[in-house]
Amino acid sequence: MFAREALTYTTLPLPDRVDLTDEEMRTAASEFYDVMRKRHTVRDYTDQPVPRDIIERCIKTAGTAPSGANHQPWHFVAVANPALKQRIREEAEEEERRFYEGGAGDEWIKALEPIGTNAVKEHLTIAPWLIIVFAQRWGQFEDGTRYKNYYVPESVNIATGFLLAALHHAGLSTLTHTPNPMRFLNEALGRPASEKPTMIIAVGHPAPDATVPQVAKMKKPMDQIATILE
Repeated sequence: MFAREALTYTTLPLPDRVDLTDEEMRTAASEFYDVMRKRHTVRDYTDQPVPRDIIERCIKTAGTAPSGANHQPWHFVAVANPALKQRIREEAEEEERRFYEGGAGDEWIKALEPIGTNAVKEHLTIAPWLIIVFAQRWGQFEDGTRYKNYYVPESVNIATGFLLAALHHAGLSTLTHTPNPMRFLNEALGRPASEKPTMIIAVGHPAPDATVPQVAKMKKPMDQIATILE
């Protein structure tokens, strides 16, 4: 994508300009809130297939996110292969067992109790897709010379948020999973040393008997998440 000869500053008129009235903006903001407040982290899935092109379109949406110096320091690996999903589950559960058997402090384990999580991660093999998010710590020009990426965690986090919103908007449920460490994913998925796995996202349709922890519906009120200074 990047070539040395293309690293110059040029401009073009703002494309895709959106001009809404105040009332239209209120309506749009409210409608989007109504969509996103129905997003839930789901641990119980069916194996109902999800077409590949839907996953690709949602990843394409993630790729529109802003990033430091526009380097777009992310890579998404979408996995539907059953053998690969099984390998990922086995290695993730191994890390999770260490976590629950003492790797995490008592305070952290206590904080997780209302969520009801444990070391068993059935969703990693039942959900039809896993999307693994990688952060690219550096990139390469076409001649193989390295260049530094900037604001990598911030950029990848924004793109991941775009991805979760896109998947939800497409009618799919998700679960974010972050076993620690996750370097096994580089080997399993053939990703280079320049990339750091940051998250596994299970994607699919919720099971008929799917549940969510009651505490998950307890959201902080506006005055606790925002300060408005006019």
